[in-house]
Amino acid sequence: MVPDDVHSSQNIHSRKEAPPEARILLVTGSPRKNGNSEGIAAHVASTAEKAGVPCFHARLPDYRFDPCSGCELCRKTGTCAGLQDGMQLLYPLVVKSSGLILISPVHNYNVTAWMKAFIDRLYCFYDFMGDRPGPWSSRLAGQGRKAAVVSVGEQHGKEGIGMTLEAMRLPLEALGYEILEELPVTGVFPRGGALKSPEVTGRVTELALKTATAVARGPLAKPDSEV
Repeated sequence: MVPDDVHSSQNIHSRKEAPPEARILLVTGSPRKNGNSEGIAAHVASTAEKAGVPCFHARLPDYRFDPCSGCELCRKTGTCAGLQDGMQLLYPLVVKSSGLILISPVHNYNVTAWMKAFIDRLYCFYDFMGDRPGPWSSRLAGQGRKAAVVSVGEQHGKEGIGMTLEAMRLPLEALGYEILEELPVTGVFPRGGALKSPEVTGRVTELALKTATAVARGPLAKPDSEV
């Protein structure tokens, strides 16, 4: 039940989500089962778990949820109250995990519809103050959250991925995540093709270890450059 005073601006804008745990949430937005996105996610999870960091893989097409309807109830309640669907299973995982890795195929120079809908539905973690437009903040910020983004594209070269990485990086930065890595995987389409490349496998392994190390150090640990 929503508390009676949840509509109070003072109540809403002083909220913070519970401190996250040292774990990684992997989110893939590919509609193709057992494709390259899932293969990369599995390799990341295996590598990170060997380093002692638990992982959970959420394949977005397995969760039935709608795109944001723009009802803006979340601006009053602090939660996505307008849509009761599969995202309600994903929100606790986002809050609980100090590490987040988004992996999306390239669809028309952008993320897939599933990934776009997932990112848009994270809007409920924002708090807004005063008239519009006005100040805003994220309840996920200031908690030492780490993230990485991966795009998987059929065409060779970065020009073929368009805004895919940017479409994942910018929203996560706004939510308060530190982006540890942006990895474009290009020139692959057949299932399993990405990890047949030793170069790609090596880069995915490096991403997994970098994220796992940052997460294992704790959410408020200083970067190596500041130690």
